[in-house]
Amino acid sequence: MTNSIRPSSKDAIIEAAFDVFSRNAGASLSQVAERAGVGRATLHRHFSSRDDLLRALARLAIREMDEVVEAACADVTSHSEAMRVSLEVLIPLGDRHGFLALEPIEDDADIQREFDRQQRETEEMIEAVKKEGLLDASVPTAWIVQAYDHLLYAGWEAVRTGQATPAQAADLAWRTLTSGLERKPS
Repeated sequence: MTNSIRPSSKDAIIEAAFDVFSRNAGASLSQVAERAGVGRATLHRHFSSRDDLLRALARLAIREMDEVVEAACADVTSHSEAMRVSLEVLIPLGDRHGFLALEPIEDDADIQREFDRQQRETEEMIEAVKKEGLLDASVPTAWIVQAYDHLLYAGWEAVRTGQATPAQAADLAWRTLTSGLERKPS
């Protein structure tokens, strides 16, 4: 019988790897094993090499991010709403997002295609939001993509450090993205 409260060693390794690599792309497998509370031999039973682990993490991150956005946006009525809802559901997966940003797997064509697809979808969403009038059409899409990505990560970091709940972080990220940090007249 498996203890359902304690994650499997493989799950613990995966979560530890996301945490460790999203902060330090050059971290060692020893650091991952230590964070997971397992030995290196256990880590290597599940993942034969660093590249094997990185590819598994990239595939999982892409899949999880796609799944939460698809589910959350199933009934949205505008691209602007989809963008806001996406922030809400992606902030809790900020370590996945950070990992993909810091550790692109360029030698795996399938993973690179999926990463590129996600980037294109974000660009297309932003273009559509600009057409809806929420975002300034004169601001380059690439700039907004970067802002969106960094706010997503900042939101996750605020949640991780206990500075905000996921809902608070999503609200702050959305307000910053759509209104900037300009002081509003009282």
